[in-house]
Amino acid sequence: LEIPGIEAGFRTLEVEGYSRMIEEAARQFPRLKVIAVTLRTVNSASNNDWTAMAWSREEGLVLGRNYRNLEIWDRVGGGDSFASGLIFGLLNGKKLAECVELGLAHGALAMTTPGDTSMATQSEVEKLANGGSARVIR
Repeated sequence: LEIPGIEAGFRTLEVEGYSRMIEEAARQFPRLKVIAVTLRTVNSASNNDWTAMAWSREEGLVLGRNYRNLEIWDRVGGGDSFASGLIFGLLNGKKLAECVELGLAHGALAMTTPGDTSMATQSEVEKLANGGSARVIR
């Protein structure tokens, strides 16, 4: 699906274009219950802005927190980690906005540590999703 208003280099990501693309996906595929997309602005190989949006028929469109200047260690697995956090929230009956935050936090934690899988605990993901820092508590 086309994303209206996106320039070829993806240096700026307009939320409006992504929301229109999601609306079109929902129109074309009426049996979908949830549609989600991550938005990444690459400032450099090791510094990205990271956010996401999701839609459901029941709750409409929600936009997650924007992690500006996220220091990337290894971005492989960020999208998968986002999806697993989002799905975890959905399976546990959370509101869509909270599901997006769980996905964003899990993706952010995965990308700021080495490797393509997350070693973050559920409590670490929930803490970051609720506005806390990624600082490890020992």
